This record gives sequence, structure tokens and C-alpha cells, in this order.
Amino acid sequence: MSRVMIVDDSPTDVQNLRNILVKAGHQPLEATSGQDALDRIKNEKPDLIIMDVVMPGVNGFQATRQLAKDPATMNIPIVVVSSKSQESDRMWALRQGAKDYLVKPVKETELLAKLKALLGT
Repeated sequence: MSRVMIVDDSPTDVQNLRNILVKAGHQPLEATSGQDALDRIKNEKPDLIIMDVVMPGVNGFQATRQLAKDPATMNIPIVVVSSKSQESDRMWALRQGAKDYLVKPVKETELLAKLKALLGT
């Protein structure tokens, strides 16, 4: 069972992602903003992070960049999950340090395939 942190300010999106993760046998952790995630990730040590982009305060791109540059968190894979569907958004997320990018609404099979590839499970 992998510990996966969901970082999203939308309760509906968090619920949907939580349901997918629990059904697949993962343990979801939740943060409601980029800053909340940055404050908690070093202590909670998730195996993978699912990061929204559009959030108040520290957005997903900023949080991803900080996590990818920090030696304590740089090896935690980040999958950006966003309603932003432009190729430029995907490329920017990867430049910030994300390992993959999915567009909302997320398809369960697609998300689980990304997790399996990144976690090796």
C-alpha cells in the first residue's frame, strides 16, 4: 500500500481521487493548498503526490518546483492533475519537476496506470 498525498482545494476532486486510491489499495493523505502540502510533506513522507495547479496562495507549479528542488523531497514523484489542458501547461509542469501530467476529470484507469509506473507497484 502506497501513501499518496492529494493536494487540491476542491472537495469534490479530493473525494473523487480519494475513492480511486482507496479502491486500488493506496492510503490517501490530503492537503488543501500548495502551502499546506509544503508544510506537511516532509513529516508525512508520501510515496507520491497528486498536485492540482489552480489553488490560492502557493499554486501547484510553485509547490512542485519547491518540492523538486528540496533534497528532502526531490525523490517523491509528483503527478500534476489540472483542468488546464494546454500542452504548454503540461510542459511547464514537467519543467517544474513533475513526473507526469493528467487533465481533469481524471480517468481512473489512466491515474492508476501512472501510479503503477511511477511507484513500481
